[in-house]
Amino acid sequence: MGAEYSPVQEAGRIFSFLCDQAERLSFPSEVVSNKDAVSFNSSHDQVYYPIPFKETETLAALKGVEGSVAAAIANLRYGAQKRSVKVNLERATAFGCQAYMAKVDGLSKLDPEVKKKLKDTDLLAAQSNGYRRMSANLYKTKNEGEFFHIHGSLEATTTLNMIGLDGHRPGLTDYEEIIKVIEGQVQKYSAAELEDMNKERRQAGVTAFKYEDFIKTPHGSHNVQQPPWKVSRLSGDLPPTPFPTTGNGSKKVLQGIKVLELCRIIAGPTVARILTEYGADVLKITSPSLSDVPFFQVDGNMGKHAADLDLKTDAGRRQFEELLADADVLVDGYRPGALEKLGYGPNALASLAEKRGKGIVYVNENCFGYEGEWASRPGWQQIADCVTGIAWAQGQFMGHSTPVVPPFPISDYGTGCMGAIAALTGLYLRARDGGSYHGKASLMHYDLLLFAVGKYSEDVQEKMRAAQPPEFFQLRHCDSVDRISSTVLKIMQTRFPHLYTQSADQEPLTEKWYSKAYNADIEVVRPICEIEGVENKFDRASRPNGTDRASWEDFQIPEEDYKS
Repeated sequence: MGAEYSPVQEAGRIFSFLCDQAERLSFPSEVVSNKDAVSFNSSHDQVYYPIPFKETETLAALKGVEGSVAAAIANLRYGAQKRSVKVNLERATAFGCQAYMAKVDGLSKLDPEVKKKLKDTDLLAAQSNGYRRMSANLYKTKNEGEFFHIHGSLEATTTLNMIGLDGHRPGLTDYEEIIKVIEGQVQKYSAAELEDMNKERRQAGVTAFKYEDFIKTPHGSHNVQQPPWKVSRLSGDLPPTPFPTTGNGSKKVLQGIKVLELCRIIAGPTVARILTEYGADVLKITSPSLSDVPFFQVDGNMGKHAADLDLKTDAGRRQFEELLADADVLVDGYRPGALEKLGYGPNALASLAEKRGKGIVYVNENCFGYEGEWASRPGWQQIADCVTGIAWAQGQFMGHSTPVVPPFPISDYGTGCMGAIAALTGLYLRARDGGSYHGKASLMHYDLLLFAVGKYSEDVQEKMRAAQPPEFFQLRHCDSVDRISSTVLKIMQTRFPHLYTQSADQEPLTEKWYSKAYNADIEVVRPICEIEGVENKFDRASRPNGTDRASWEDFQIPEEDYKS
């Protein structure tokens, strides 16, 4: 495939496509003027994911932008020079499925024994119970050719009750029987009826649209015109906030920057995980009463401290506001409007910034974007993939007349990268021009970017299909994300062993750490960008949510984690 189609060349084209939107994306001017300093490389220059969209190439291009903005910050902090930025496509591929490459004590997400190594934050058994897990899945409706993705999120009972099922069925454990029971109930309703039921109960389900139908909806027709992410100036007339002087010789561009993360699952935590690579002190705040997927923390909490605070209590709010007083960045990945109701939205924080005399960067990550009739709807990666037409395109690629949710949470990671670019851009603008900034990224807009850059040609898609074994085509619309991802992972491990084992022509894509909090070795995907004169690496291993105190001072205490 290499002579006919080059992912390396295409990554460069997509990077240029993004640079052409520099004004809409608020890029530092150096990103465009130095764009020839960004290069893409690959040991094999081949397509890895069996997906009709250019996922690896788009992720690599986004990483090229990320590295360029980090280089612009380095020039502000350490002196101007033209810094090379290198992005490897194998590493970008690993970035897009890193939850499935992570391990704790040698065990991956798909190993049943791994649960013994994790802190149980699945408080309502929405992940660990097979029946409840399938309350987040794609099913047929009562209308021929119509599909709806119900999504019980991390709670399950409300969605199951909505379609007429009990929240718990202890005796129902067989995978196929679970599908039969739940799809049988979903098929009693049309997509329109399910939409109304969903709206009434504020659930995260959605109709699976084809792209051409989605962009005819009021929400789709408006948002297809919007840029992939946005950075805008908040109110307030603040002077420039220079980056902290560390005096320790560090070449980490975010050394001394304090980040508060209020996120769960993947996309939001990925924003902050990337910021830790560049040296930021990231403190992840979670509520002790809210569920989170235990395994995603192994990878997603790399480099961070993680503390529990209940922001609905006076004591929790007091502690949080003490942290806010020093924060440079806040990453908000909760349901749209949730933090605003608590008094911690972007405008409230811009006012706080004015009072303290130092700007703040507020980054939102959500599902449906920030304008249009569905902007306030909750959602997750599969919801974005279904509403935008990604799932229908995947099903058609596989030869099916049904949608299929693509393998791996790639949209999550792409959105996380866009959010990190927005954060880096906001910090750059705060230092150069003053003020506070609001960055916005969404799963839907990442998916729309995939459509904008274009699918693989029919010729390339045909060659990709010809390389897949029969089990790939046996996957169905109603198979779970884990079933789809585990099947594809095994195929990729067989076809592309260099992604999963160390080889002479490829640096390892993962690195191993000893984590004191897990009391085990963990393995995670390495940072992706290589930037001249910039350190981009982790300082500590991950830990489960709620491990640390809610304190900035604790970042000064030497870590007992180490790279193994």
